[in-house]
Amino acid sequence: MTTAATAAPGALSSLGAATALTRFVPAIGRLLMGTIFLASGLSKLTAPAATLSYIQSAGIPLPQVALAAAVLVEIGGSLLLIAGYRARLVALALALFSVATALAFHTAFADQNQLIHFLKNLAMAGGLLQVVAFRAGGLSLDARAGRA
Repeated sequence: MTTAATAAPGALSSLGAATALTRFVPAIGRLLMGTIFLASGLSKLTAPAATLSYIQSAGIPLPQVALAAAVLVEIGGSLLLIAGYRARLVALALALFSVATALAFHTAFADQNQLIHFLKNLAMAGGLLQVVAFRAGGLSLDARAGRA
């Protein structure tokens, strides 16, 4: 086992870089991924009529229930993801939500804006699946609970 006292010269900087990668980078990634869901959920709360109209235009049944579910998933999921609490399960739920919303709302590929939103949702799902695969990282509530 290599410790700070027995590490070869130059190895300490490598150990420090590895620690930074495993502690800080996953936390920054969760923050960046969570921010888009938080902003989206808050925007739905500030303009519910516009959001309901958009949900209805997509033909989603029970638009009020869909709106409430979307707000819960986006705001609740983003906060849990950012905190790193049950991050694998939360990331999986957000990834499925991202794919579902891409398929439900962004398949008018002739409209370049909709194509970009579709691909953005798929990219977010891909990033979230990295959390599912590799966990929340060192700076997370999961790590404090021994789940990271």
